[in-house]
Amino acid sequence: MKNSFKIVLLLVGCALLMSDLYAQEYAPVTFNDRRVINSHSVEMLEARKMDFRTAHRFGDMFGPQGGWPTFYGLENSTDIGIGFDYGINDNINVGISRTKGSGELRQLINTYFKARLMRQQINGRNPISITIAGMANVSTMTKSGTDGFLSFFPSPSNRWSYHIQMMFARRMNSRLSLQMSLNYTYRDIVYNYDQHDLPSIGFATRFRFTKATSLILDATFPVLDGDRNTPQTYYPPIGVGIEFITGGGHVFQINLTNATGLSETDYIPYSYSNWSDGEFRLGFTIARKFSVY
Repeated sequence: MKNSFKIVLLLVGCALLMSDLYAQEYAPVTFNDRRVINSHSVEMLEARKMDFRTAHRFGDMFGPQGGWPTFYGLENSTDIGIGFDYGINDNINVGISRTKGSGELRQLINTYFKARLMRQQINGRNPISITIAGMANVSTMTKSGTDGFLSFFPSPSNRWSYHIQMMFARRMNSRLSLQMSLNYTYRDIVYNYDQHDLPSIGFATRFRFTKATSLILDATFPVLDGDRNTPQTYYPPIGVGIEFITGGGHVFQINLTNATGLSETDYIPYSYSNWSDGEFRLGFTIARKFSVY
């Protein structure tokens, strides 16, 4: 874990140096938002811009927990999030949010740091964009009085989880964008049958229909997930959605996903819902960007 953070610090240092480089002729935006559906995108907030966002995941649309009795999941909520992101400069972003949480650890305060290492240029030497995001979150749920539960928290450090994500993306043309990410998630406390370290690979794409409307998809696949031996079957979190850009700096996403959580340390370890069983849910994100002087 310590070596991973040393690598992050080195990459952040490179990003700080790159933030002072003279302006280049860069490709237009690869994605419209800093998030695709579940995962981060390579996009960054501009300097002194703040982004306020709220996100929601409802319950299963179909399956045993869905259908008409729950109005196709709309009467249930698996996760709710609200937070702020801020652009320190064009290449460095920070953020904080609060999510309800849907996994074993809930009531999460999430902090993240995001740095752009490379930006795609038009007919330049940089054919892709590279961004790294690091997140740490802490569960503020009440300590359980029963030993054997994760929320028993034998040590205060057990409340913490961490995630590192490096994204590689390219705007292929005026309509199509592609992204791949290498991810590493670490939980300080797990059950005996589980593992602390969870590497994974992510993919995302955007296909633009009109100037204001795009189809977006993302998916995250675990690496060596067979070593976990969890009593529940794990299913990779996959999402599909429509994204709308409205006037005044608003981005609105409506999506379907089998992921129940919003933060990476939640939906990557604890996605046990299966698309083929109707265990997917409606979700949405509303983001509003404004200037801070």
